[in-house]
Amino acid sequence: MSTVFVTGGSGFIGGRLIERLRADGHEVRALARSERADATIRGRGAEPVRGDLDDLGALRSGAAGCELAFHAAAALGDWGEREEFERVNVEGTRNVLQACADAGVRRFVHVGTEAALLAGQPLIEVDETTPLRPESPALYSSTKAKAEQLVLAANRDGFETVVVRPRFVWGHGDTSLLPTIVQMARAGKFAWIGGGLHMTATTHVDNTVEGLVLGAQRGRPGNAYFVTDGEPVVFREFVSALLASQGVEPPTRSVPTWLAGPLAAAGETAWGALPLPGRPPLTRFTYWVSGLECTIRINKAREQLGYEPVKTREQGLAEMQAG
Repeated sequence: MSTVFVTGGSGFIGGRLIERLRADGHEVRALARSERADATIRGRGAEPVRGDLDDLGALRSGAAGCELAFHAAAALGDWGEREEFERVNVEGTRNVLQACADAGVRRFVHVGTEAALLAGQPLIEVDETTPLRPESPALYSSTKAKAEQLVLAANRDGFETVVVRPRFVWGHGDTSLLPTIVQMARAGKFAWIGGGLHMTATTHVDNTVEGLVLGAQRGRPGNAYFVTDGEPVVFREFVSALLASQGVEPPTRSVPTWLAGPLAAAGETAWGALPLPGRPPLTRFTYWVSGLECTIRINKAREQLGYEPVKTREQGLAEMQAG
């Protein structure tokens, strides 16, 4: 029985990953930056290691004696301070890589994202040859792209690195994306962009975890892999089903695509230049992820990892409906 180190273990993906690793017979240590995170990690059957991504000592302690580490911790969101996104997503990843290498970890698996490819264009039938966009004007996209570059560049003999990229992670127990959508819909602040009729890839959290585990077992060092639920789905139909599973009536309001892009750019410019309260009503990142096509090929994961989705959308939605 091996011991595995996990960052982001109190979050949605990291938490489900801990549960899977424990079910597979591993002992798990997970970074915990607060008492609340400590309790959540213990509840999932892992040993918490108190510290933050800035704390190399805590990171080395967590990784000590582990052959495998998963890095799921990240700053999320479509708006915020550049310094915080850089600190967590870029410098935090650099620190975890250094600590794991220092501790003798053999394989490092990073939770990537399709957002690292976003800079304002639709993603149509993309695969792992599509370039990362570290210059993206969206902070989440740019910093996740920089983090992935660090991970892949760190690959070497004795320290193997692999990236697994899900898109639109969803499922029962979601603590980030779905609660935000539900809150906006209930407040009357949610609108479809261009009717929401474009196609999108999605990845149930169980399929995400399956991809991460296979990446650890079979991923070729220095490679990235997309994992999804398989065939894409119409964005509006899927999000409406998610809202319905929470007892929320899907909205009918729509913003024209031709208006959404300039509106988002103008809002970000105004909020960046003026001391305005709160945040822009629409950001470029939100426009990109909810208003543009995102379809992804997963042939590489199928061929090299033996990846296939372990949960269908119908099964996942039924679980959410049941609560």
